[in-house]
Amino acid sequence: MPDLTSPVASVVHQGTQVKLEEERQRIVISYVLPVYNEREGIFFFHETLADVVASRPEFDFEFIYVNDGSTDGTLAILKDLAKNDHRVRVVDFTRNYGHQLAITAGIDLAGGDAVIVMDTDMQDPPEISLELIDAWRDGAEIVHARRRTRQDTAFKRLTAHAYYRMLRHCTDVDIPLDTGDFRLLDRRAAEELRRFRERSRFVRGMVASMGFRQREVFFDRDERFSGETKYPLYKMLRLAVDGVTGFSTAPLRLITKLGFAVLTMALMGIAYAVGMRILRPDITVSGWTMLMVAMLGLGGAQMLSLGILGSYVGRTYSEAQGRPLYIVRQVIRHDED
Repeated sequence: MPDLTSPVASVVHQGTQVKLEEERQRIVISYVLPVYNEREGIFFFHETLADVVASRPEFDFEFIYVNDGSTDGTLAILKDLAKNDHRVRVVDFTRNYGHQLAITAGIDLAGGDAVIVMDTDMQDPPEISLELIDAWRDGAEIVHARRRTRQDTAFKRLTAHAYYRMLRHCTDVDIPLDTGDFRLLDRRAAEELRRFRERSRFVRGMVASMGFRQREVFFDRDERFSGETKYPLYKMLRLAVDGVTGFSTAPLRLITKLGFAVLTMALMGIAYAVGMRILRPDITVSGWTMLMVAMLGLGGAQMLSLGILGSYVGRTYSEAQGRPLYIVRQVIRHDED
């Protein structure tokens, strides 16, 4: 034991205590970065992000890359990044679980005072993440990055624009317009989000439903740096269905409205048939068209209703199974020592 009674030892001890206290008080920002088959661009992304955060030496950073079952050699590059940058952790899934579950796993592991979720294809500009941090330091607990413009096809821009407005109209949750998963969560908000464990996940809806003090930062979304989108049309449709069925019972209410509409049409058809029988009995034999329209209309309405009910029953079945959301093969990290 050092002799703390001597002046020199006392000063050294006090200096050590101050240094330890400063280290405990440093703010840590966690980046959650889902990756799937991004071999061509992941190294460039990491270099760009590292250069951007270097301008904020007052913060400590950790980069959590979630390898969502990549098959193109992405994992080897991520291992190399972890070897050369002690701030990098790699979460390696046993298979492809999907973007929303990759985000979930990253948030589960993040230990920072704030958590930033962003894609690694350079469509979410790394420099915008610093604006999210500034908004958080200014008092916001959740900061959404809202797209002012986006470099996508006209079809994708139109459908995304229509979908978010339809979703806001159908749900009781105020989901921000024109936002993806690029956002910042305060530590408390991230802890609350970890309690949401449903399988059919729509993370942006979950975040919006939690409340807290929320703010938006506008940005212009760039084109992909390389490769092709990992969200083809069928995945976008599946995510859209999860968003609607996860935060709204509007489709179920639609069945009732559809039933009333079909009933109204049926009553009109009955009135038409009776009227023609009385007024024009000579052509009543030609009611085959009316019969087919009625049968096809009722059949279509029934199939649509069964499909909507099936979506909700399927969600209930998946939740009742109680299986883990994801399985991690390994977590890779190389410490400074």
